[in-house]
Amino acid sequence: LVDERVEEGAELLVAGHTHGGQVRIPGMPALTANCDLPREQASGLSQWVHADRIAYLEVSAGLGTSIYAPVRFACPPEAVVLTLVARD
Repeated sequence: LVDERVEEGAELLVAGHTHGGQVRIPGMPALTANCDLPREQASGLSQWVHADRIAYLEVSAGLGTSIYAPVRFACPPEAVVLTLVARD
């Protein structure tokens, strides 16, 4: 899905939360992300590269936990606020 949006010309992708990996080792990528994104992109702002195009990808760590693992460790909950500014 992400690749398709980039092919269509998207410059910013805002993804649903992945719980940021939910349980992390500080300074390391998420241990698991419960999605198809690379673990390094389980939360935060990164760039997605596909078909010689680049788009920004924002993934929130979210606020809650998984029903299968109702804990968070080294992955504080977050709600992201994006301020979009038009180009000149």
